[in-house]
Amino acid sequence: MKLKFTFIILSACFSTAFAQKKYTISGYIREKGTLETLPGVNVYVEGSTFGTSSNNYGFYSLTVPENGNLVFVFSFLGYQRVEKTLNMQTSHELDIELNPANELKEVVVSAQKQSDRVSESVQMSTIELPVAQIKKIPAFLGEKDVLKVLQLMPGVQKGTEGQSGIYVRGGGPDQNLLILDDATVYNASHLFGFFSVFNGDALKSVELTKGGFPARFGGRLSSVIEMQMKEGNKEKLHGEGGVGILSSRLTLDGPLLNKKASFLVSARRTYIDVLAQPFIRQAAGASGDDVKVGYYFYDLNAKMNYELDRKNKIYLSGYFGQDRFYSDVATKSDREIQTDKGGLSWGNTTATLRWNHQFTQRLFANTSLIFSNFKFGVAVGSKNEKLPDRNVSSDFNLDYYSGIRDFSLKADFDYFPDTRHAIRFGVFATAHKFTPSAIVVSGTFENEINSKPAPYNSLETAVYAEDVWQPFEKLKVNGGMRISHFQSGRRNYIRPEPRISTAWKLSKDLSAKASYAIMNQYVHLLSNTGIGLPTDLWVPTTSKVAPQQSKQVAAGLARDFEKQGLSFTVEGYYKTMNNIINYKEGASFLQLDGQGAGESLWEDNVTSGRGWSYGAEFLLQKKAGRFSGWAGYTLSWTQWQFEELNFGKKFFPKYDRRHDISLVGIYELSPRMTFSATWVYGTGNAITLPVADYNAFEDPYDYGRVGSRQLQEYGNRNSFRAEAYHRLDLALQLHKKKKRHERTWEFGVYNAYNRRNPFFYQVGTKEVYDSETGRQVSKPILQRVTLFPVVPSISYNFKF
Repeated sequence: MKLKFTFIILSACFSTAFAQKKYTISGYIREKGTLETLPGVNVYVEGSTFGTSSNNYGFYSLTVPENGNLVFVFSFLGYQRVEKTLNMQTSHELDIELNPANELKEVVVSAQKQSDRVSESVQMSTIELPVAQIKKIPAFLGEKDVLKVLQLMPGVQKGTEGQSGIYVRGGGPDQNLLILDDATVYNASHLFGFFSVFNGDALKSVELTKGGFPARFGGRLSSVIEMQMKEGNKEKLHGEGGVGILSSRLTLDGPLLNKKASFLVSARRTYIDVLAQPFIRQAAGASGDDVKVGYYFYDLNAKMNYELDRKNKIYLSGYFGQDRFYSDVATKSDREIQTDKGGLSWGNTTATLRWNHQFTQRLFANTSLIFSNFKFGVAVGSKNEKLPDRNVSSDFNLDYYSGIRDFSLKADFDYFPDTRHAIRFGVFATAHKFTPSAIVVSGTFENEINSKPAPYNSLETAVYAEDVWQPFEKLKVNGGMRISHFQSGRRNYIRPEPRISTAWKLSKDLSAKASYAIMNQYVHLLSNTGIGLPTDLWVPTTSKVAPQQSKQVAAGLARDFEKQGLSFTVEGYYKTMNNIINYKEGASFLQLDGQGAGESLWEDNVTSGRGWSYGAEFLLQKKAGRFSGWAGYTLSWTQWQFEELNFGKKFFPKYDRRHDISLVGIYELSPRMTFSATWVYGTGNAITLPVADYNAFEDPYDYGRVGSRQLQEYGNRNSFRAEAYHRLDLALQLHKKKKRHERTWEFGVYNAYNRRNPFFYQVGTKEVYDSETGRQVSKPILQRVTLFPVVPSISYNFKF
């Protein structure tokens, strides 16, 4: 009886809700001149609260009650506003092309909405970066870097000097999900962490989510960095590139098949190896050795899309990148030739095949088939040949490699039933193959090592649903649920992940926001360095190692100052992290300690623990006008606790940073000149230093043993604070438009006032005079090692 009564009530509610006739306007929004789809375009009815925005593929849908003539407005930052008057007594399919504002010939596509009113959005803890703005901000050696610009945002901590790794709200580098065209990128660094793998010339949009995660995102604890590649110009061939001190790059895009398709190819390569070879040969020539030493990295982004018909589109995109360091030294004497070889290589490969299908005016779907692969390898070898017969007297080779390979399938649906609801739902599945470590040691000796443990195969799946619901004018709610599942061997983990974000309008320009999210992470990164080097190992959740989990609550205020073109947000957050893992004391990714080397499993070398992070973030931002930029400040605390580290006591991880300040300014002096500057300040890293020295003997009864060793006592973990980090960067861009192309010269200065920021510390000795003994004695001192002084740069960029 109760069930029947409930059904009657629900039926009555739905009947009332859908009694009034409703009609839909839908279509695609593109840039005029290139036909590049535009995400995030505002679409709303003039003089009403009815509105929506285009999705990542430029599709929009807005359903309104039956009416007469309504004025629909299409607005987007950097483009001319478009108004269309339609009679809403029937549905319409309407595609829109937006002209770049001020009759500019080209505007870089941005993911920021027109006027970007932070008080209107239900989402909090989200930062959208225009690619055009990224290209104007000063950069180390002129290499524009997406991740280093994200480091300038509140809540995002910087790593060591020059590093591109990011640490979001107390999380490590592995707790950030980096997505490029739906594909996961596992290692985002070039040049041992000094540059990221993302080429800004190939990107259309960049968005960072650090809290209040929508249900469509999962798999990491701390942040999601979602990047979309450009689709390619469907009107004409277009190109851009640049030549810098470190590398050169070139991007080409254009139409195919009579504007039904387009392509994009973007390549970047460093030439450190080429420039250094003459100096290396000159130095080697003096010693008589044959020396070949070098390092290089490259990136290749490629994308093609084809419009089958109005309701079906196909996208194929990929990224291919690699770093390689090599050394080949041959030393020849009268009796022998000694050859020593070594090398490091690591790289990512991703590929994504996507199908967009529009079922109805209100239902849109994207299905993706995804491949991602990361490999890291070390090769070391030596050979000794006796002359004159060149018989090999000794031979040694060591090969080490690790990696992770994914095959994924996902389907996402956007459904727009009416003006009060925007529903998303979907499914996701990934087959992981982990190779944490494999070691092969061979040569002309008895005990060869061949440790190739079986790879870990696992399956990760998820289903989700979320709804942006506006029950009445002042309140917006994004509620959702994600059910994640991970299978490793015979062990299955099933975890519910509820998500909710709310925004309450306190006034026209002010809103209060709050969010809560549970996140689970089934892949882990084992690191000795903490800076995301390629030697770090990706490993899966197993029966012994549980998945990481975080619970985060956040609340804040968002205010728009429309006349001044400013926005201000303040957020407080509290996050707990469970089952985070770390190496045990003394363990590392590569252990060769005699008998049984390579046989121990990584699971035996790790320990799990807990973490806490809390703080407040402030952001004042100006996004338009001759002067733009932002000021950000973060006050935060992060603590970890592991039963087998630091005697089980809590400690601050290396990148716990109490205060963090970023000031960014971009000023358009004239159409031909742009000046920009950044200043950053951060509390010093927490590090561990020795507190005492003592002598140790292998035999405690043999006090006079000649072979005694001096050891160091370190005390509590990370109990020492490094000096504060601060730095000023400057850049000046000189633009000139010519008949067929535009060129830009950029002059930059990194660390303009030559701050000697600490890269690491070491304990040394200094000879001092001892007045009591009257002799010189060695006194231990702490030595600061710095990396970069003032570094000037120059680069040349062009477009055609």
